[in-house]
Amino acid sequence: MIYSMTGYAARTRSVKGGTLHFELKSVNSRYLDVIFRVSDELRVAEAALRELFANRISRGKIECRVSFVSAAGGGQQVGLNNDVLERLRSFDEQVRRSLPLAAPLSVSDVLRWPGIFGEDMIDLATLMPSCLALAAESLDDFAASRAREGEKLAAVIRERLARMRLLVHEVAPRIPAAQAAFNDKLRQRLLDAVQVVDDERIRQEVAVFAARIDVAEELARLATHLDEVERVLAAGGATGKRLDFLMQELNREANTLGSKSLVAEVSQTAIEFKLLIEQMREQVQNLE
Repeated sequence: MIYSMTGYAARTRSVKGGTLHFELKSVNSRYLDVIFRVSDELRVAEAALRELFANRISRGKIECRVSFVSAAGGGQQVGLNNDVLERLRSFDEQVRRSLPLAAPLSVSDVLRWPGIFGEDMIDLATLMPSCLALAAESLDDFAASRAREGEKLAAVIRERLARMRLLVHEVAPRIPAAQAAFNDKLRQRLLDAVQVVDDERIRQEVAVFAARIDVAEELARLATHLDEVERVLAAGGATGKRLDFLMQELNREANTLGSKSLVAEVSQTAIEFKLLIEQMREQVQNLE
């Protein structure tokens, strides 16, 4: 399976005392970079979540949002937890005795304090397994999303590969005849420029120049690299870095092909190769 680095997933689960919300979204990155947006009550789960992601994902900048919404107030009478309120009052007095200039707790500070509403104290021992289970389910959805996107990207790459193979197939048989014609023209130019010259010397000069403009080796390496790209796509998994390297190698061969060719048809083919390689490279940048 080929995975894109772009993906999204969101899940919700009802648990004792409220509702858990889990959201994942990712974009491209050279490495695995996980950013957590976790409510304070669930901050303790961050280390376990980070390990879970590292076991399932190798690359991408991922934003993970986890929150817990208390069920208090959903049509029920909401009341303040007097024990918590009394402790907050005591803490406030102690702090201001030691630090007279400290500002007192505001109403909003008090209302945001964990456990201030009745029985909404979070039982982490109960909540943690639910949180990790929800994270695993979200990761399954997330992986499926990245796989769907990855298959679309792979289809685009395979389409460009097919076009490059067709170009190689079309241009390769024409190169010997084109080079032979160019060699004849070169031979005639040498004869015109130097009236008295040994025919063996002309053959040597033409042979040396013909070797310098021979592009058969570049076409063979291009075909080999195309085979390797196909193999990597078929193998699946974390392919992005390997394919990015292959795009560099393909581009190197296309550049050499263009610089060595003295035939307009081959030069045009080299330009189209570079365009196709760049289109593939843009897709490869999105793969895990």
